[in-house]
Amino acid sequence: MYSSADTIWLLIAAALVFFMQAGFAMVEAGLTRAKNTGNIIMKNLMDFAIGTVLFWFFGFGLMFGTSLGGVIGTPDFFALKDNYAAGYPSMAFLIFQTVFCATAATIVSGAMAERTKFIGYIIYSAGISLVVYPISGHWIWGGGWLAQLGFHDFAGSTVVHMVGGVAALIGSKILGPRIGKYGKDGKPKAILGHNMAMVALGVFILWFGWFGFNGGSTLGADGDGAILSMSSVFVTTNLAAAAAAIAAMVVTWIKYKKPDVSMTFNGALAGLVAITAGADVVDPFGAFIIGLLAGVLVVFAVEFFDKKLKIDDPVGAISVHGVCGAFGTIMVGLFATKDNGGLFYGGGGKLFGVQILGVLVVAVYVAVVMIGLFLLIKKTVGLRVSRTEELAGLDISEHGLATAFAGFAAAPITSDGIEIVSTPVTYGEGLIYDAPAKPVTPAVNEADTGDAPDAEVVSPADVDKNKFTKVSIITKLSKFEELKIALNSIGITGMTVTNVMGCGMQKGHVEHYRGAEVDVNLLPKVQVDLVVCKVPVSLVVETANKVLRTGNFGDGKIFVYDVENIVKIRTGEEGYDALQDEDCV
Repeated sequence: MYSSADTIWLLIAAALVFFMQAGFAMVEAGLTRAKNTGNIIMKNLMDFAIGTVLFWFFGFGLMFGTSLGGVIGTPDFFALKDNYAAGYPSMAFLIFQTVFCATAATIVSGAMAERTKFIGYIIYSAGISLVVYPISGHWIWGGGWLAQLGFHDFAGSTVVHMVGGVAALIGSKILGPRIGKYGKDGKPKAILGHNMAMVALGVFILWFGWFGFNGGSTLGADGDGAILSMSSVFVTTNLAAAAAAIAAMVVTWIKYKKPDVSMTFNGALAGLVAITAGADVVDPFGAFIIGLLAGVLVVFAVEFFDKKLKIDDPVGAISVHGVCGAFGTIMVGLFATKDNGGLFYGGGGKLFGVQILGVLVVAVYVAVVMIGLFLLIKKTVGLRVSRTEELAGLDISEHGLATAFAGFAAAPITSDGIEIVSTPVTYGEGLIYDAPAKPVTPAVNEADTGDAPDAEVVSPADVDKNKFTKVSIITKLSKFEELKIALNSIGITGMTVTNVMGCGMQKGHVEHYRGAEVDVNLLPKVQVDLVVCKVPVSLVVETANKVLRTGNFGDGKIFVYDVENIVKIRTGEEGYDALQDEDCV
């Protein structure tokens, strides 16, 4: 007899864990460069698709079939048997376990990002889903020898996360670092991810899905016991993540003088991974401490692999999943409550020893098998793309995708009627054939103009109709609105604005990204281009100087060029006549 409550909760939890694939895709894509985004999301999709088919075909039986000596389960091709669970159909249990298998596989994607051959990655994904994950999973969740010893991994700190983290470690080591990651002196160089908003979205999706990951591992919702357990699991899961995020923020704030955004997000994930093994047997205080320690640990682990071992992991997957997965599993032996055998709660040291043994054995098993698998891939189809392909980006070299953001690159951003283009306008050797933008000029009063000089009145007779000057101003984006208002106040109503990146002789400020110094920091700037004839150039320069100058590095620069001619595309008018319109300066 099946329980409706148990079955429905298991299926809902499976859907939540499936949604975590989107979270992984967002985190990995955001922490890598835009030219590899299509490749990242393709790998995440294929991890789930390939894992689903192969786990159904063979892996599920190997993991949960009748134990053969406590080592592997009896193969059950296509999961045809119906004796895997009580209280819910075997098909419900199959889909729930399938999404866990896909999670283990996809962890490796981020660590090996930006330089792995797609075909090589596909073979790896098939191998871990078909054999590697199911065998170690059987030892712990399928009634195997570790389960018989009393090893406790409630929802997969070791079974899922450490397995994926160790595979990521081996793959990244054999693959080698990305081009430009390390200098000749061996010091790591920061390679910035392209979209922190995407990372944030991914982390929140993962945090949300984790309530199904851990909460669903109660495998039931029928009865007071299940409801109490599920409630406790939700609280311990959330507390650990929150504590870890806070700890990572504080540690990076102390180490780097500023709180590191990506490391803080890694901290939240580290807390979630660490609590997964013991979410059902620790109390809220234990969960809080485990989360705090994981948040500290992940920061130092990222730096250790990056700086000491020279293993390039763009997203911190080895540290988050491998290190914190192992750590969280071992912490069960200390923080499990009295009835569950934790050392700190009077349960003795037996569980603690079993937890350490299980972590070590699984880590060694996965490492040995993955070394063989990755070396086999390397010697056959190849594991790494060529230098040319890596520099071009895997989107174009592996998938023929010019960019994953084509629509975004073409769409202009507007600010009060001024067009801001996301790609620079190219001017050739002093010639400009560009119709000025037609802004919606806001009303300007004296309070708005600040220190801008009063507009200088120029009579038509004083204008040299054959003299045109282009003024190009590069400054901080935060100063654009103030500059625009000041220029409007002296009669400048047309301009082209471009988002650009750059640095001066000072090479930008020395900042840190994921523990590595950003030695040449291209800072976001805004470039304002305008062509003047009636308004004196000196007045434009003086106005811009007064608005933008703070006396600090980064105020920007003003470039002044002679312009040979101007052509208004709409009418064909040239020279001075091309500027005589309400939209011109």
